[in-house]
Amino acid sequence: MPENLLIPSVDLRIGSLEEYNRRQKEKAAAHHRKPKPRPCITISREFGCEGYPVAERLRELMMQRTGDEWVLIDKAVLEEVARHHNVSEDILQALGDNNQILNEVLATFSTRWKSDHEYFKLLCRHVVALAEQGNVIISELGGAIITRHVEHSFNFRIYGSEAFKVATLGHRLQMEPEAAEKMMHRQQKARDHFTRDFLSRDDHDPLLYNALFNNDRTPPQQIAATIVAYVESALRIGVHPEPEP
Repeated sequence: MPENLLIPSVDLRIGSLEEYNRRQKEKAAAHHRKPKPRPCITISREFGCEGYPVAERLRELMMQRTGDEWVLIDKAVLEEVARHHNVSEDILQALGDNNQILNEVLATFSTRWKSDHEYFKLLCRHVVALAEQGNVIISELGGAIITRHVEHSFNFRIYGSEAFKVATLGHRLQMEPEAAEKMMHRQQKARDHFTRDFLSRDDHDPLLYNALFNNDRTPPQQIAATIVAYVESALRIGVHPEPEP
């Protein structure tokens, strides 16, 4: 059973991205200067944890608190962006040809993935461009690794017990426990292989994140509210995660 059944239609998120780009243009035209950097939030999860419900609720809360548009980005959105050339170009205009952050990110990639390098380079350009603009929530995509050089990014990870993840997958996908467990291990293995071999990092590393959440004990609404409080507090007192050297 495909994983995308866990996530609502991409059309709504593409519409949100188009509205986000429209407002960015309006603000740039009104102020005639580069806007002040705004936060970028990345959400990572173990497969089976409730990452998308957290990200969607987080977006709602951040829009309420800031009175501004926020956009939720995941792999499905970026793949659809590739089919919407005007949207793709709007995003990439935020990056110069010699963007140092992008160069630092790409310099860490494994040379063993040459066949997919150009595709992933384009994906990373989109992620970095959106992170630089701010007011964006990046779900998965190795976001904590890709944006680690971005000064105003905040990274969070959701983990859970095998029993919790199997039960969650079984409920949401209407699967028997045995099938859900096999799917969980298969998908997690693929994700771990990707981040180790392509990004040359282990996204289980707690040092990548500002905070970790135990999904067994913490529901999506509480995780989202805690992230909002954390980011607001950090911005208020002027504490930012330091980019890696």
